[in-house]
Amino acid sequence: MMPRNIAVVLSGGVGSRLGLGTPKQFFKVAGKTVLEHTLDAFEQNAYVSEICIVSNPYFLSDVETLVLRGGYKKVKKILKGGKERYDSSLSAIRAYEGQDVNLLFHDAVRPLVSQRIIDDVCVALEHHEAIDVVLPAVDTIIEAESNYISNIPERARLRRGQTPQAFHLSVIAEAYRRALQDEKLSVTDDCGVVVRYMPEIPVFLVRGEESNMKLTYKEDTYLLDKLFQLHSTTAPQTIPDNKAFTGKVAVVFGGSYGIGKTLCQMLTATGAEVVSLSRSTTSTDVGKREDVAKALAEAAQHYGRIDYCIVAAGVLHKEPLISMDYATIVSDVETNLLGTIHVALEAHPYLQQTHGKLLFFTSSSYTRGRAFYSIYSSTKAAIVNFCQAIAAEWEPDGIAVNCINPERTNTPMRRSNFGIEPPETLLTPEAVATAAINTLLGTYTGQVIDVKRLNKNL
Repeated sequence: MMPRNIAVVLSGGVGSRLGLGTPKQFFKVAGKTVLEHTLDAFEQNAYVSEICIVSNPYFLSDVETLVLRGGYKKVKKILKGGKERYDSSLSAIRAYEGQDVNLLFHDAVRPLVSQRIIDDVCVALEHHEAIDVVLPAVDTIIEAESNYISNIPERARLRRGQTPQAFHLSVIAEAYRRALQDEKLSVTDDCGVVVRYMPEIPVFLVRGEESNMKLTYKEDTYLLDKLFQLHSTTAPQTIPDNKAFTGKVAVVFGGSYGIGKTLCQMLTATGAEVVSLSRSTTSTDVGKREDVAKALAEAAQHYGRIDYCIVAAGVLHKEPLISMDYATIVSDVETNLLGTIHVALEAHPYLQQTHGKLLFFTSSSYTRGRAFYSIYSSTKAAIVNFCQAIAAEWEPDGIAVNCINPERTNTPMRRSNFGIEPPETLLTPEAVATAAINTLLGTYTGQVIDVKRLNKNL
């Protein structure tokens, strides 16, 4: 029987180098704290059976509150760390003393650790007793003495260390037993302890990822935010059963055509009460806040609740900015951006009551401005930032806010702007709607959900 894998999340820092006046593990990005994102990664991994958090003693109650609020089922221990980095590792080693387990030590402030990395580490533990996660060195590394170069190691042999670092408990426990007998003990990571004090144990290397960065300095916050924006979640492409939304009420703006129409049909088929709104069918213009307020009030009065608000309304005029009529520019901004803001503002009180969810739509063009549709791509970029911002603001209200980012999709709006394209190169509205439905059923917030063609039929 294989040992259980325990993820030890090291959260003992105080964030002095971050310069934000708050421990870096509590910095918020994409709707959650960095620590919550890290816990999410291990909570959902099939190889990890348990999570142990080692916390700075001064913030123990904050961590406990966060765990209870997040409903993390795998978190079984919340331990106190110590003054030195290795004190936190020792706290976990002693908590599991005598058990047949593997310990995966991971920095709480590496929130973008991928499932692939965790999987590879756990699989490697089936054959090796010590694991490190590394990347090749891309810069020349210099050894220095007194501001002079003393040596330049061969770059091909150098690696940059990341986490998790994983060990059979008996190995890391023995390594620290030996290390603590050294009066000059000075270590920066757990693999270093094994390499120095148990050289007879080889440390196997697993490939890391550039996105598995560590939040350390204030400048890192901007990079981390951008990585979360680009590191989108991919929703499953499975259709839930026909009772998944029984008793729920969904209001869909832009529900008369394209993805919105398909989404309305699929929500109805899975048990939801659906209110479909658009300019053509209900004279509801999302660009007018009064229209949005009236539509939501009527839906709430009729059904007694609103659980989901989805903004699928959008317009695209593909032409150079200089040749666009100004009235068209204003109208596009009102529909694509102000419409989303109007729905969010007016939906808030209803969704706060039901702990409901907001769902927006962006476009793959949001990552960079595109010639001939500057207004469309810029408003879609704004929607992503808006989604992530209010996800953080409204998380205490119990409202989840996410954004669907589909690849090119076979919709009337696309056909009118791009003409006939090979169907096999486009997503179907059904694939996008399925991803949207699964997002509504998820527990995350502040995420950009990628929808990509998984095969030629999508």
